[in-house]
Amino acid sequence: MRARSFGLTRLLAGLAVGILSSFAVAATGTADHAKFKELQGPFKSGEEVTAACLACHTEAAKQVMATRHWTWEYVNPDTGQKLGKKTMLNGFCIGDRSNEPFCQSCHIGYGWKDASFDFGDEKKVDCLACHNTGAYRKLAGYAGHPPYERTEFPAKSGKFVEAVDLAKVAQNVGATSRQTCGACHYYGGGGDGVKHGDLDSSLNKPSKELDVHMAVDGLNFSCASCHKTDEHKVAGSRISMTGADPHGAIIRGEKTDRNPATCQACHGDRPHKGGFAHAERLNDHTRTLACQTCHIPEFARGGVPTKMGWDWSTAGKLTPEGKPFQNKDEKGHVIYDSKKGDFILGENVTPDYLWFDGKVSYTQPDTRIDPSKRVEVNSFHGTPGAADARIWPVKTFHGKQPYDTEHLTLLVPHTAVPDDTAFWFNFDWAKALKAGAEATGQPYSGKFDFVETSMLWPITHMVAPKEKALECAQCHADNGRLAGVPGVWMPGRDRSGLLDRLGFGLAGLVLLGVAGHGSLRFLTRNKRAQGKEH
Repeated sequence: MRARSFGLTRLLAGLAVGILSSFAVAATGTADHAKFKELQGPFKSGEEVTAACLACHTEAAKQVMATRHWTWEYVNPDTGQKLGKKTMLNGFCIGDRSNEPFCQSCHIGYGWKDASFDFGDEKKVDCLACHNTGAYRKLAGYAGHPPYERTEFPAKSGKFVEAVDLAKVAQNVGATSRQTCGACHYYGGGGDGVKHGDLDSSLNKPSKELDVHMAVDGLNFSCASCHKTDEHKVAGSRISMTGADPHGAIIRGEKTDRNPATCQACHGDRPHKGGFAHAERLNDHTRTLACQTCHIPEFARGGVPTKMGWDWSTAGKLTPEGKPFQNKDEKGHVIYDSKKGDFILGENVTPDYLWFDGKVSYTQPDTRIDPSKRVEVNSFHGTPGAADARIWPVKTFHGKQPYDTEHLTLLVPHTAVPDDTAFWFNFDWAKALKAGAEATGQPYSGKFDFVETSMLWPITHMVAPKEKALECAQCHADNGRLAGVPGVWMPGRDRSGLLDRLGFGLAGLVLLGVAGHGSLRFLTRNKRAQGKEH
């Protein structure tokens, strides 16, 4: 009884940590930055703002520069692979190299446009990217800089973006928010909701139906409420995840190596309450299922579609006048772009499910592929039934992208161009791939074709209210959600024809025995009655 009580205490403590953290994020700071003379400006560049910030926050830049957010590199301890924007491929924008001025608009630094970027210059750290409270924007193609003057954007569009008032932004800095994190994480891959499926701008002001944790009329969590930071290191990453966390809740101040961004870090590994038998049955499921499997029944639920497929091979079609064009669906979403090819979009998508232990391996630019079958850009690992694996929901993305037909490697094209005058990169694949190879140093034979690819994305946001969690029958049924998952036997779904015949045969024999016994008793009832009279 004492052990059970202690587990409940840990659970409640963990929940309190999450709730108090959300209040802390919303709380007013202890300093009014508008009164600091160092921030009165004017500032000509972001670097000047950073220099002013570092006058007080003396260690902040050093801390930031030791994180993956700054280096965009990571050595996977499970596989030994060196991962990062310099080496990782994807099925969306394909690769970062040669496209740095555009891709690095999401870097928390200023000026990363090519290999000459100085990662040791503290003034290059962009404090405002994460700590602005509004009116701050970094433009694609400007290598991480905001607009310092009124700028036509996109080029030759007739649309203009006003210069950022750096002094005003610096004087109104605050804690990170869903908006500041989402400014990059929502828009990866070239647009709102493109990559992840469970991260898009609908989470800026979500309802409880969309996400119970971040709901503006509920707990109102920021990203940092779960993704706890320590010296600017942000916990939790899709690159190397925690597949299973069979522990109780983490108590504030507890020294632990556990990932504070897991569900169990707040809720513990036996979180279900209520009717004893039903709650215990659900808690037993946590040995097999990730919490997200039941509690995120669909993704892309907020009205923003996610890309489920991207075919680069069709890019380059032009109008009869030789102009690039776009096609849109009935909702106004782009499904073909001359510069990018065809898209397949999805909303309210049912995830796929697989065993996952948190280990991920990636196809690299030097990995030899087999073009006769679909190439897995990344692979999720997990042994069915293993103690360190759980059944997880994932988004399965399908692509079609260029590869070298002689070297049998995926290629990184140069596709990010400043305006339509350089559009030839996008439809002349020979030039696009040659330019990409020159920028990356990747061997390129000059011969290419397109290969079908796939990529997996873990689903862990957009947690639905408990009333919307999966019902038993959605899995425990023929063709249920877990029908294709190996190593799972479920009553109500799985059966053996031989065992069924044996079972029905035995049941039939039992019925015959009961019927025969009853018949004999009926037929001999008079004799038994006469015996009693004597």
